[in-house]
Amino acid sequence: MGGNRRRVAERPAATAPGTGRGSTGAPRQFYALAARQIRRELLDLARQHYGPEGIGANHDTDSGIAAEKKTAPADEPHDLDGWTRFHEQVEKLSDEQREVFDLLWYEGLTQPEAATVLNVSLKTVKRRWQDARLFLFEAMRGESPE
Repeated sequence: MGGNRRRVAERPAATAPGTGRGSTGAPRQFYALAARQIRRELLDLARQHYGPEGIGANHDTDSGIAAEKKTAPADEPHDLDGWTRFHEQVEKLSDEQREVFDLLWYEGLTQPEAATVLNVSLKTVKRRWQDARLFLFEAMRGESPE
């Protein structure tokens, strides 16, 4: 009976799709993909709403009378063209800068959490965050998207 048993081979470690490696980079890949999709959705919404055929571009208003009476919340964008340029500039960041920017800006992680996800030091995250913000400031010529 013992001679007829087949030896069961150990299973290899789980692999991330297409990498052939262990899944230790899975959170990193997930966050990168999620942030990229968020950027695309925000750009598409702005173009769809305020493009030449968009409802926002062709809507007849009361010449701003209602807008003067009501102020927009502080976290609401005031200039969709500015936000569009901002998200387009984020795409131009270096891979390392964009990775940190995505985690902090789009995903809302703290710097220590981002360091853990990226498996880098907190100092590295802080440096990349500062470099990304400086790049965006210069690319936007000091203009805030708000």
